[in-house]
Amino acid sequence: MSRRRIGVVGFGLLGQYLVEEIKKQNNLELAFVWNRTHEALVGNVPDDLQLRDLNNFKDCNADLIVEVAHPSITEQYGPLFLAHADYMVGSPTALADANLEASLRSAAISHGLYIPSGAFWGGEDIQKMADRGTLQALKVTMKKHPASYKLNGEIESINKTVTDSPVVLYDGGVRGLCPLAPNNVNTMAAAALAAHNLGFDKVQGVLVSDPSLTDWHIVEVELWGPGNMAADKAFHCKTVRRNPATLGAVTGSATYASFLSSVLGAHGKGPGVHLC
Repeated sequence: MSRRRIGVVGFGLLGQYLVEEIKKQNNLELAFVWNRTHEALVGNVPDDLQLRDLNNFKDCNADLIVEVAHPSITEQYGPLFLAHADYMVGSPTALADANLEASLRSAAISHGLYIPSGAFWGGEDIQKMADRGTLQALKVTMKKHPASYKLNGEIESINKTVTDSPVVLYDGGVRGLCPLAPNNVNTMAAAALAAHNLGFDKVQGVLVSDPSLTDWHIVEVELWGPGNMAADKAFHCKTVRRNPATLGAVTGSATYASFLSSVLGAHGKGPGVHLC
């Protein structure tokens, strides 16, 4: 049985983890590793696997390309990747751009566009409800220590003032939040893609800065399904996920293994958009 060839775009902490884990898998092999700063690869990745120019990715014959770098990679290369390989978007906040999302969906006609579930618990069940049109509302709340956020705009200024008590930095549609916290809310972007009958505008995202969370990232997923929501007689489910995290870490420790599981599951589903 031939091994699937994986191209890794990005060599930060998550990229380094994936490269080492891919080496351990009997059914996987590295096709290439690219990083914006090429020097980071020297001495850490075999020379023949270092891709200096990402425009030459086609020469590496990857079966799956995994982005763990920055949303701009999907903006610039997403449709190109999908013309030649399956593509797994590690920074799905990029798809908050409606035109880019439409472009990627159109490009996924011969290969699959995979969205890692990450900290988004119950994503496949929510996607099934969206497929049937029974998902009425979805709310994702993320709570982290102020030091674990990398933010833009007004909420960055608000986060700097958080000292003793939790502060809600944002409460609204996920589309508006993604540009303000592109490194932190990939879970919410995955939720908006799974809940496709609601989308980025109607899935509610709540971002909370909580100085007491020195050891955890907390993600709450709350949904409403069939029934009468107005009369509080609709199907309702809420999950709370506590992910161990060191102080100041953007990514919780359990997310690394979850991401690897997504890579292992990102194949065989054919064209279209798939949660993995």
